[in-house]
Formats: sequence, C-alpha cells, structure tokens
Amino acid sequence: MNPASGYSRNTHQELTDLLDAVTEYAERRIRMLPPLDRPRTQEDLDAALGRTVTPGGIGGSEAMRVFVDELAPACLSTDHPRYLSFIPCAPSDAAVVFDLVVGASSIYAGSWLEGAGAVWAENQALRWIADLAGLPERAGGVFVPGGTVGNLSALVTARATARRQARAGVRPWRVAATAGAHSSVASAAEVMDAELVGVVGDADWRLSGPALRATLEAHGPETFFAVVATAGTTNFGIVDDLASVAQVCEEYGLWLHVDGAYGGAGLAAPSVRDRYAGVERCDSFIVDPHKWLFAPFDCCALLYRDPALARAAHTQRAGYLDVLTEAPEWNPTDYAVGLTRRARGLPFWFSLAVNGTDAYTAAVERTLEVARFAEAEVVRREHLELVRARDLSVIVFRRLGWGADDYHAWSDRLLDEQLGFVVPTAHDGETLARFAVVNPATTEDDIRAVLDTMS
Repeated sequence: MNPASGYSRNTHQELTDLLDAVTEYAERRIRMLPPLDRPRTQEDLDAALGRTVTPGGIGGSEAMRVFVDELAPACLSTDHPRYLSFIPCAPSDAAVVFDLVVGASSIYAGSWLEGAGAVWAENQALRWIADLAGLPERAGGVFVPGGTVGNLSALVTARATARRQARAGVRPWRVAATAGAHSSVASAAEVMDAELVGVVGDADWRLSGPALRATLEAHGPETFFAVVATAGTTNFGIVDDLASVAQVCEEYGLWLHVDGAYGGAGLAAPSVRDRYAGVERCDSFIVDPHKWLFAPFDCCALLYRDPALARAAHTQRAGYLDVLTEAPEWNPTDYAVGLTRRARGLPFWFSLAVNGTDAYTAAVERTLEVARFAEAEVVRREHLELVRARDLSVIVFRRLGWGADDYHAWSDRLLDEQLGFVVPTAHDGETLARFAVVNPATTEDDIRAVLDTMS
C-alpha cells in the first residue's frame, strides 16, 4: 500500500510470509477432500475471537490463523459431495485456481476500455451458453452476481421495451409467472413496483401456454410487460412448457424471460436437452454457472436475444462516462443493473478453456446419472415415497410416517454427525426431504448412505 495515502506498507518479509501462508492454505484446500464443517453461534465466535479489527491490526499470521482455525470451520463447504441442500456450488479446480488470479489482477470489467481482455473472454463463455440455448448470433449479455440481479435486470429491460412500444396512454405494469417461479421474481416485481400475476400450473405443475393465455385475457394483455418461465424450478427442478409459453408470448407481443438459474445448465446434457424445447424463442435468459456449471460464487450469466434493448434500458449517463457511453465497444455495465463490476465470468471462462466443453457435458450427465439413481432408490425403499417424478437433478420425497419435527431432527443429526447437509423443504404445507445433485463428486454411495439414515 502507498504510505502517502495514510497506510503502512508491509515489509518485504511480511509480504512474503503472508503470500506463503495464503497460497499454502489455498493449495491445501483445493487438493483436500472438502470437510463438511458446521455453523457456530454468534456468542461462541464472539467469546472465542473477541475483536479482530483493531487500530493496530493483528498481523497477517494471526489473521490467517483466525480464519483457518476458527472462521473457515464455521462455514459449510458447499462443494462437499453430501451437501445436497438448496443448490450447492461445486467449482472446478481450474475455476477456483483462476479466481485467485482474478482477485490479484485488479481488473475492472465494466467497460471495454478498461478491461478489454477480460470482457472478450467473458463474452466467449457467454457465447457458449447462448449456443446451448439456441440463441441467435447477435445475442449477448453480461455476468452479474446472481439470479436475483439477473432476473431484475432482464425485467427492467422488458418493461422499458414494452413501454416504448405500447400504444399511447398504456403503461404495462404486470408480470406473469407460476407459483413455482423463484422468489427473486416476486422480489424484482416489488422493487419495480410491478404487479406479479400468478398463473395456475398444469397437471405437471408447469407454466403452459393455455393457462398463460387465460390469465392474460382475464387481466388484459396490454397490462403485461413480461412473462417469466422457469427452466428448472429450485424446489422441484421443474422445466416449464417453454414452447407453448413462447407461442403465446409471440401471439401477444410479450417479452419472454426464461429463468434457468439452476436448471439451465442441463442444456449441456444431451439426455435432457429435449425438455428445453422453446428456450431458443426467449427474449432473455439466465443461468448461474456457480450452481450447476462448476464456477465459484458469484456468477450468473444474463443473455438477451437483442442486447441493444438492454443497452437502451441500462446505460448510465454522466459527463465522466461519455468516453464509454459514446464508444461502440461492448461495455458489460450497459446490460444490467449496476456500474462497478469485477470480472466474475473469468474463472468460468478459464475452466471452460482448460477443460473443454465436452468435460462439462460429461460432468452434468454424471450428476443426472446419480440423480436417476437417487430417484430409483427412493422408489425401491418401501418407507420412502417420491412426491413428483424428477425432471432434472432435484429429487423430492417423503419418509412415510414422519412429521415436520422428524425431518428436522434427522437433518440436524446428519450435520451434527458430519454425515451430510440435507435440510427439509416444504410443499403445500407438508414438510418433505429433498436432494439437489449438482456436484460430480457426489456418488451413488453418498446417496445410499444418506437414505440409509431414514430407515
């Protein structure tokens, strides 16, 4: 650090020692079988550590000791093969290693002027996803922190586009989606002061064209600016009937946004690719590589069929930004909410470049293979019952005879004994068990071991 700025510079030896400690820990963590670990209470951490941010600092050696011995073990490892809750994150070794490089490189990736190399590489990764979805050559977008910002940014673009195109006196303010849509869609509507209108799912709990048409007609099609379909709901992994939904959206001239934050990764797997028929007709699409495409947090790919519409909605204008906004180059901040951004897509790009896309297809297919095994095991065991047939890699099931307290006690016991992290979920007021398999390191033996604890 610059002493003139009021900070003290580490000595050469202090910096060397700190680099050695950090790189040694990072290498050990990458190479090890990840520990599951467990949370600690606020009171426990306070008592054990006291104040770590002090006027004089505690030094690099002590700060690393605090992290390694106290803080890291108080964080669950999302890359543990028996972390089957929520949607895990299991980044590839290449992505994790390169995340260190990104952090050390002081790259601003909001504009082409400042981060051309990084932006070029991110766009290569985005192009691979766009090709998987069947989007046209002109499609493009940006990596944002997560699905919440991705959904919000897409809906902001949809509303701006709809209002420019609406007839005089009409300002569309509604969004249509099913109850299975991610909670971030409701959050985005709240932030935008838009009304979220629910569409009843079909017999398979999917958003479908006929139900969407009925909802639009009941509320007035001109009042809507977007429809949100889901390619892999978080709770059940359901892929909506994208083709019939796209048909209705085209009939009414409505923006179709497809939320594939979790399930969009399945586009890389030939065994389930047919379930996404119609995704190529969307106006915007998201997928989180930090979920099922083996990138570290935080990384959501947001793509637009026509990026110019997003640029019109999101470009921030100020005198000091003229050098950017008046330039023809690709500036990522023009395509989403936010101005400052790190090159969060680079670790994903690096892993794709290192491993090749065939390795990604194989890894996704492997998780689907384990998910098929899990589904079959649930069906095979007489005391377990499948709630819904699996679409992708999420399996939801019940343990016959159990109530909510039983599920929670079982989940707590798994974590306490460091056997796994499997929290219950709920549907229609019923507590249920749920597996989300997105880690290629998860095996059939892991599934079997967890299910054996429910007997």
